[in-house]
Amino acid sequence: MKKTGILTLFGFLFISTIIFASQPPSTIWVASDKAKLKTDVKASSATIAELSKGTPLSVLAYQEKWYQVKLPDGKTGWIYRGKISETEVQKTPGNEEGGSVGGLLGDLSGSNIRADNTDSSRSIRGLSPEATEYAKQNGTPQVYRNELDKVIERKVSPTEIDQFLKQGKIGEYQE
Repeated sequence: MKKTGILTLFGFLFISTIIFASQPPSTIWVASDKAKLKTDVKASSATIAELSKGTPLSVLAYQEKWYQVKLPDGKTGWIYRGKISETEVQKTPGNEEGGSVGGLLGDLSGSNIRADNTDSSRSIRGLSPEATEYAKQNGTPQVYRNELDKVIERKVSPTEIDQFLKQGKIGEYQE
């Protein structure tokens, strides 16, 4: 009888952990300027509002890759998970398009964005000092680093990124 009780207790704890871990957070923050609050879980649905980076959102529900949220002013709608952070995001003065640069893959510390390989509309802006040092230590020819620098210097507007995502049915446009 003791074995059954212990197994039942462990089973209950295991299931409780899974249920608790799968619950969406109660508050999330907008991680991208001009993130769109939609009427439905499709990118093609009507836009209710464009949100500023750092806006807190109360989570009402989570469906597939979309959060149903409530704004501080009471409006409700749906926002794609690639546009939010589960940790508080501060608006960066003078940098309306997203975080700072640094780290091996750029500084992503201000954002806790969950993304899979077709989710991100953010780009890394420049090689970090660590990546540059890694390239030097591993003998990456300077000509390759110079060509990479040329690619990194190219600028892509948020509108161009949005068009690319729509055409490729990537991220929030995967309908």
